[in-house]
Amino acid sequence: MKYQSINFHDKLQKFSEYWSPKIIAQMNDYHFKIVKIQGEFVWHEHSETDEVFIVLKGNLELQFREGNVLLDEGEMFVVPKGLEHKPVAEQECHILLVEPAGTVNTGDIVNERTAANNVWI
Repeated sequence: MKYQSINFHDKLQKFSEYWSPKIIAQMNDYHFKIVKIQGEFVWHEHSETDEVFIVLKGNLELQFREGNVLLDEGEMFVVPKGLEHKPVAEQECHILLVEPAGTVNTGDIVNERTAANNVWI
């Protein structure tokens, strides 16, 4: 077996589209996904799971109905399951998401921002 590290920068160079998470690793039943974002996403929630946002590059604002959390590069936040939220990034931002395999990026809704699920890079 060949052991090899996963380089976030190298993986992020392989795609350019925004709001389209790509799986880079799996641990048990959890996926590690990288995503490039810019602008505003949609209000959504994940009724069955928490969701972890780790900022690799840039700045991220997580908006909630009753407040916001600002994340800088190198910071993370865990959005509790069932909490409606909307990610926003004024400039391009690179994020690592940690969530159960099969988690849809738009949560319990399907719309034009719903990305293909289970895409590895």
